[in-house]
Amino acid sequence: MVARTPEGATLSFLRGLSFYRWATWVWMVVVAALHADEMRGHWAWLAAGLLAAAFVVTLVSGLVRRSPRAAASSWLIATEIGVGTALIAATGWVYGLDHVNGRGPSLGTGWPTAGVIAAGVVRGPWFGGAAGAAIGLSRGLGAFASGVDEIDRALVVSVLSYTVISTLNGVVAGVVMNFVRRREREVALVRAREEVARTLHDGVLQTLAVVQSRATDPALARLARVQESELREYLYGDPEAMVAGNPNLDSSLRAAGRRFEQTFGGVVKVIIADDVEPLPRTTVDAVVGAVTEALVNAGKHGAAERITVFAEPGDGCALFCSVLDNGAGFDIDAVPEGRGLTDSIRARIADAGGRVEIRSRVGQGTEVLLWLP
Repeated sequence: MVARTPEGATLSFLRGLSFYRWATWVWMVVVAALHADEMRGHWAWLAAGLLAAAFVVTLVSGLVRRSPRAAASSWLIATEIGVGTALIAATGWVYGLDHVNGRGPSLGTGWPTAGVIAAGVVRGPWFGGAAGAAIGLSRGLGAFASGVDEIDRALVVSVLSYTVISTLNGVVAGVVMNFVRRREREVALVRAREEVARTLHDGVLQTLAVVQSRATDPALARLARVQESELREYLYGDPEAMVAGNPNLDSSLRAAGRRFEQTFGGVVKVIIADDVEPLPRTTVDAVVGAVTEALVNAGKHGAAERITVFAEPGDGCALFCSVLDNGAGFDIDAVPEGRGLTDSIRARIADAGGRVEIRSRVGQGTEVLLWLP
């Protein structure tokens, strides 16, 4: 449901619409003055009265919509639609059938469109479409007011065309503004989350990191590490979260690190550079799968206790990722590659268009380097 009290972009749009309303009212008066000689004598007073009513609505709309609470008031929208409908319908009385058929300017010209757009912006596409249809069909009323004897094809096309265009104005205004509202809320939530993350990162997360590094009790260090991981997952999203349509690489790698810690009891430190851009799902899946296999190898074969996973944009590639452990290491030239390294790391990255390099020495740990296009 569309909010009844507009904020942010909605309120700004309504205020900007005031300029359009004033501009079209001035033009409406100019056109009426230029075609004053075509008015049906005694109906000129009706034109003057409706132009005056439009002036009052324009003035009040500009003043009232300075207040967020009053900007979306139903009476204001209904009044504007009513005056706009009357202006279009009165064209038949004031000028005659030629102006209704489009062979002369309408009494309302572009002013009623502002009400249709406002209805769509404030109340949504359905209400905007209904307001546009009312404005459009009022041209048919104007035809009957002109004293038309028979309904010809030109009249039907004129009324239908105006009705369709007016209805679309209201629907499109509502759809676009609903989209803008959703994006506005999403941006506000992201900013709030970033502010909370920044505050906790500078306080709680750093404190937990200090506890891990200085605690002499393994149980306390492990508890601090678990709490830090859970807090980071809450702040930065779960492994299936989507960021700009892409999986969250940060939380996925942290989840892989937690699985290693739960299985092998070591410590995994994940560092993701701030300037890593969102990646396609296939690329993220390849990276996470390869890193997970590298962690398993480090724990199973290298008995590693501390591992660092680092990712940043690379030279000529979208992502460079390194998995460095302090395990036993091995002689690359003497030890043949296992199926895990060949199938789960090299093959995964190759399928994603990237490349892999393994660096290791006996007693000095192993580093798995990944480059993704």
